[in-house]
Amino acid sequence: MLNQKFTEEEMTRIGSYKLPGSYGPASLEQPKLNTPITPRENMMRVMKGEQPMWLPNMNRDMNIVCPDMMPDASARAFGGIDWFGVDWQYEPLTKAAMVRPGTRRLSDITKWREELVFPDLNDLDWEKDSKELYHMLPNDRFTYFIIYNGIFERLADLTSFEDAFCYLLEEQEELTAFFDKMIEWYIGLIKIARTYYHADMILFHDDMGTQRAPFFSPEIYEELFIPQYQKLTGAVHEQGMFIALHSCGNVRRQIPNFITAGFDAWEGQEGVMDKDEIMETFGDQLVQIGQYQISGDLTDEEAVEALRHMIETRGRKGRCAYRIRDNRPRKGNTDLEDEMYRCSRKFYDTLIG
Repeated sequence: MLNQKFTEEEMTRIGSYKLPGSYGPASLEQPKLNTPITPRENMMRVMKGEQPMWLPNMNRDMNIVCPDMMPDASARAFGGIDWFGVDWQYEPLTKAAMVRPGTRRLSDITKWREELVFPDLNDLDWEKDSKELYHMLPNDRFTYFIIYNGIFERLADLTSFEDAFCYLLEEQEELTAFFDKMIEWYIGLIKIARTYYHADMILFHDDMGTQRAPFFSPEIYEELFIPQYQKLTGAVHEQGMFIALHSCGNVRRQIPNFITAGFDAWEGQEGVMDKDEIMETFGDQLVQIGQYQISGDLTDEEAVEALRHMIETRGRKGRCAYRIRDNRPRKGNTDLEDEMYRCSRKFYDTLIG
């Protein structure tokens, strides 16, 4: 199959994937194309550093698992109380939730042992949830399990961003003990993701930057975060999965640290960094995933050309996967997801020879 050249027969819909909705919406369907290998096999090639047959489409080729019964998932999507008692407020303008102003769950990082109760993951019926809500997941698609609130985000959510930055400098011993406990708890959750939801990858959220720069220096990340995340990524790999870090903001200076920490992929924010440069510099070590945005007042032809340019530059190494977000005020009739498949199949054909 590796050398099978693209034909238009591959664009034939041979069925559809019925999928549970993520972040609350009802179930949905995605078309199933007549692909030469399964979407899961193709994405596994990307993650292993092998030549894919097309640039994976995160909408069409992947299953998202983020059970609403997890308090973190429901609070972050709709507002409410998360796993650790933080109150989140839904913001209609952003269609997301933020910590309710004035909320402070932990009085001080030195008091975490007395004031925090770590949830017992066994209190939730994972087997029932996976069978009732996720039984429809097609096993020929790549499955990733979302975990919100990484260890820095959790610290800031429990206290405040101002105090979190101070703790990084003044309470490193207490932070290390707190992070040790948090990572141990997260490792329990990633084992659940593998056992009950058969995840291929964990998508772990820990935003670490503003639009201009990281929240803190690479040296602080190296000292406080790399040892913790090496434990987490090591546990994920022992379970036979990959792990991606979702980290928004301009985190360019932290990319080498993400790699040292053991992350296989990174989901970053569009528009605040030169992702082409990051792919050229680090693509052999770190897969890029996330949204590829079609913005402005582009015609269909111009939108397809933008996709083709991304595929032939950032996608050249075969080390990325994207979901298309069409932000154009006037959308045309061209199916851009079809075109991403068609253009990337043809382009990767030329690389195989």
